[in-house]
Amino acid sequence: MIAGQTTMPSESQENSGANRPANEAKFDLEGYLRRFAAHDELALYRLMTRVENRTPEASAIIERIYPRVGHAQVIGITGPPGAGKSTLVNRLIAKYRALGKEVSVLAIDPSSPFSGGAVLGDRVRMTDHYKDPGVHIRSLSSRGSHGGLSRAAREIVKLLDAFGHDVIIIETVGVGQTELGIMDLADTTVVVTVPEGGDSVQVMKAGLNEIADVFVVNKSDREGADRIKAELELNVHLRPAGGWRPPVMMTQAAADLGVDALVGAIAKHREYLLAHRDPAQIAQRRRREFMEILTAELEDRAIHSLQNGRAPELLREVEAGRVNPYSAARRMIEDRDEIARLLSRAPADADEKA
Repeated sequence: MIAGQTTMPSESQENSGANRPANEAKFDLEGYLRRFAAHDELALYRLMTRVENRTPEASAIIERIYPRVGHAQVIGITGPPGAGKSTLVNRLIAKYRALGKEVSVLAIDPSSPFSGGAVLGDRVRMTDHYKDPGVHIRSLSSRGSHGGLSRAAREIVKLLDAFGHDVIIIETVGVGQTELGIMDLADTTVVVTVPEGGDSVQVMKAGLNEIADVFVVNKSDREGADRIKAELELNVHLRPAGGWRPPVMMTQAAADLGVDALVGAIAKHREYLLAHRDPAQIAQRRRREFMEILTAELEDRAIHSLQNGRAPELLREVEAGRVNPYSAARRMIEDRDEIARLLSRAPADADEKA
């Protein structure tokens, strides 16, 4: 890492000057994977950019590093907007660094409707740790995905895990979407709320209550904090007996109060998970991941093929209104040869030249 550079370089930085390959089509995957295995951080950043941009080798990258994953502690931070999530994350970074942990943060931001990129830059947040080489911060676009979590986020978590980072914190967008997708990404999900505005009710309505492993009432010096805490504790009490019981923590992140206790609660949940591994739950999680990867890969390949000239006659018929899109899709799906060509990674013009 460049001295004093704690935020991960953006794509423009990675692709500038000497870091840019002479020909992007000749991306040296094997070379970058070797550098990644040797703990070369520039290789990590380049691989993350390829994954985030969904380049053709993105799936191959994750397939190759997958055997190394499963060691990092992944913490999800979510909740209503204005709850102070970024301030809390800033404090958590400091606590884990004091424990000697290497920390990465993924800030999942809303997508720009024009560029698809993250609206907030990674340097806007958490500047207290800018000069700490043990802290790595990157913002990602939600790209309009369900729950504000992109496929890229899942795969970048895997890259950071395989690279050897100890703690990975994911802060979700918090723009009124239900952040249920975080459940499959994080080992421990922390739902943050604040006293005013009936936020505990909104948390319950949004479904965040169902995914919380730890509740946090932030800005707990404000009026109504005890009431919100009591409501959340009652809700936990009404859950079916057995299993983990989410604690309700009181914090004032801006004043660094209660954050040590929160770190302790997160550690207790990790210990609980290690002591109560559920094979059926693990199998279900793997099944969901497989189904998500398969459907996303099929979509990526189909879009890539159509954008590169596959099935031009059928597309022209749809564009002209002579065939409705449902009939066109059915016609293509029922043609085995055509669907095989559609899902092939080979460019359309390769067939024509052959």
